[in-house]
Amino acid sequence: MAVRLERGSRLSARRAVEALRNGVPNREAVRELGCGQQRAESRFIEMLDGVVKGSEPPAKLRGMLISGDFGTGKSHLLTHMEHLALSRNFVCSKVAISKETPLYDLGKVFASAIENARMPDRSGRLVEELALAIDPASKAYANFFEWAEDAASSGRLSLIFPASLRVYERSDDFALNGDIESFWAGGRIAVSRIKTGLRQIGEGSRGRFRAPKAADLPPQRLRFAVELVKGVGYRGWVVLLDEIELVGSYSILQRGRSYAEVARWMGRARDEIYPGMVVVGAVTDDFATKIISPDGMKKDRDYIRPKLEGSPKYGDLVSRSQTGMDLLEREGMTLKTPDEDGVRAIMEKLSGLYGRAYDCCPPAPAATDEGPGIRKLMRHKVRTAINEWDLHRLHPGSRPDIETEEFTHTYEENRDLERESRDDPE
Repeated sequence: MAVRLERGSRLSARRAVEALRNGVPNREAVRELGCGQQRAESRFIEMLDGVVKGSEPPAKLRGMLISGDFGTGKSHLLTHMEHLALSRNFVCSKVAISKETPLYDLGKVFASAIENARMPDRSGRLVEELALAIDPASKAYANFFEWAEDAASSGRLSLIFPASLRVYERSDDFALNGDIESFWAGGRIAVSRIKTGLRQIGEGSRGRFRAPKAADLPPQRLRFAVELVKGVGYRGWVVLLDEIELVGSYSILQRGRSYAEVARWMGRARDEIYPGMVVVGAVTDDFATKIISPDGMKKDRDYIRPKLEGSPKYGDLVSRSQTGMDLLEREGMTLKTPDEDGVRAIMEKLSGLYGRAYDCCPPAPAATDEGPGIRKLMRHKVRTAINEWDLHRLHPGSRPDIETEEFTHTYEENRDLERESRDDPE
C-alpha cells in the first residue's frame, strides 16, 4: 500500500512538472506552488460569498477582469480559482478563447463552458450529470421549476424550456430525454419532439408554442443552465474566460461584438443579469492600450461605434460594446509580480516537487542577470530551472547555456478568425 501511494505521489509530481515545463500549469502544479495573488483571490471569494448569501450583488461583484503580461501567472490564477470554486460547491468551467471559441459568439462560448465544466462531486458531462441529479421532490428543484414557468409566462424565456422540463421529468422515452439534454447543452431539437412528449405525458394542451428564434436561444440557454445548476443543489456556476486578448486578432465588427459580450459576461449588460453566475476574465495588460485606446494600433475607441451603428444587424450593440471597452480599459486588476522573497519561496517548492517527481536532489538554479523583459517573468524562471535540473539529472557535470526568446502579442488580424457569416455586413 505504501509503495502504491509513493508511486501515485511521484506520478502526480511528474504531471505537475511536465505541465509547468510546457507553461500550462495543471491542478497539481497550482496546488503545489500555491497562489500569491491575495488581492485577486480575496475579490473572487467575495464574489462567491455574495452568491451564497443570495442577495443581488453590486455590479463590481458580478464579474472581474485580471490582467498581466504573457507568463505572469494568469492561467495559474484561474486554475487556483477553479479549485476554490469547486471546494465551495460551485460548478466551474474554464474556457480558453480561441478560433473555435470566439468571444463574440455566445452560443459557442456557452457550448465550450458546458463541455469543460467540472463539478465538485461528479465527473461526467455537465448537462447529463445535472439531469441525473434532478430531484423533483427537492425544494431547490421546485424553486427552479417555478422560476422557469414564471420566466416563460412573462416572456423572458421561451415556452420550450418549461415544456422540456415537464417532458424530461415524466417521460420514459430515453431517446427523447437524450435529445432534451442535448438541447439544454446547446444542440438543436425539433419543437415537434417536445410536443410529442407533452402528448405522451397527457399535457398536449401545453404544446401551443412556436420554436424560438435562433438568436434568442444562447442567452436563454445560459440563464436556464445557471438556474438548473442551482436547481440540483449547487451554489452557482463559475465561468473562467482565458486569453481574451485574442479579440485583438478579430475584424473590427467581431471586436465590437466581443466587447458587447465582455459586458454581458461581467454582469454589466442592462436588463440581462444571471443570478448565481460568477465570471472571471483574463487578458494581457497591454490590450486596452494597443487595441482600444485612440493612441493604439486599432483605435477601437474611435472606430467601433460608427462601425456598429452602420450595421443593420448589430446597431443595438453600441452601448453594450462601449461598456465592454470601458471595463477592459479601467477595471482590469493587474497581477502582482512576486518580490524576491516570493520568488525564493516558489523556487523552493518547485525544487521539492521536482525532487519527488524524479527521486533526486536538484541543485539551486544558476544565477542570471535578469534585466528587463522575459527574464523577470515567473514562467521563465520556472521553465529555466526545470531545464537545468533535467540536464543535471541526465548529464551530470554539464553546464547548460539556455537561450530564450521573448513572446510578444502582435494583435494582427487573423484571416481565419476574420471570417464573418454571409449576412454580416462589413
